[in-house]
Amino acid sequence: MPPSARRAPAAKSRSAIPQLSWRSPQPAPIVLVSGPEEVCAERAIAGVREYLRAEDPSLEVSDLRADDYTQGSLLAVTSPSLFGEPRLVRVSGVEKCSDAFLAEAVAYLAFPQEGATVVLRHTGATVRGKKLLDAIRAGEGGGVEVACPAIKRDSDRYDFAAGEFQAAKKRIAPAALRTLVSAFTDDLTELAAACQQLIADVPGDITEQVVERYYGGRVETSAFTVADTAIAGRYGDALLALRHALATGADPVPLVAAIALKLRTMARVAGSREPAVALASRLGLKDWQVDRARRDLSGWTESTLGMAIQAAARADAEVKGGSRDSVFALERLVTVIATRAPYGS
Repeated sequence: MPPSARRAPAAKSRSAIPQLSWRSPQPAPIVLVSGPEEVCAERAIAGVREYLRAEDPSLEVSDLRADDYTQGSLLAVTSPSLFGEPRLVRVSGVEKCSDAFLAEAVAYLAFPQEGATVVLRHTGATVRGKKLLDAIRAGEGGGVEVACPAIKRDSDRYDFAAGEFQAAKKRIAPAALRTLVSAFTDDLTELAAACQQLIADVPGDITEQVVERYYGGRVETSAFTVADTAIAGRYGDALLALRHALATGADPVPLVAAIALKLRTMARVAGSREPAVALASRLGLKDWQVDRARRDLSGWTESTLGMAIQAAARADAEVKGGSRDSVFALERLVTVIATRAPYGS
């Protein structure tokens, strides 16, 4: 019964079962939803439910906790009812599963109930349940796997947000998408909610002005706004943006990280005359990141860029405990970058 599917990038090569995208999951006797990214896992599980409900509105849905499991529950909720309705069983906390659940789940793989779909959520936080995962990935039970790897890099967040609008068949301007992603660098759940709000509220195409109207306050205090204004040499604006960000609760560590990331990207791009698409592919970046880095390099020299990168490394150590005053360390870093002047000048 497992459906055919294209291989997802995060799939384990040793797995013998189909690897499905979390954006397009399909039911099977066993659906293993693995990985730490909860937003993607929730979408995958909801997608399985919607798929099954579209096939039969009488779908029975049950929830079990693998870490607080009552013996015999899995067989009870997967067994056919009097009228034979399809069953969906969602099992959470498999990475913390009890011995009773582990034993019954492994045994269930040998004789999965007809008409039942069992979704197992394992975050990968621990190796608990490895025997069960190995059996599923070996093909026992006729399962599929939906991998939900962590989304941490800016390019991954950009792809995630772009996928939200593509899935909704909604057009968003590239500049608007970049602005939106830069406003939610720390929380994928909030980024997902922001995307869905724009999709639901805005009747036409989504422009940068629309994003700024909805999330302007958040954008103004983002780490990348501080970085952008400092790198552009707008010293006063950069200090104002920094103080605004700190006043609204921004943490110094990700602020320094955002500045350092942009400086490193500039250094990687500097001096290359390759087309943006080719250079982006070679460096593992998006073409718009290359274009932006090339624009950012205006007014910079190899010497000033090297000095700024060294200043960022020093500030990173200071905000992580190397200095008693992380705010002063940040302000000094912004000063070095915005004025192109070394420490102490």
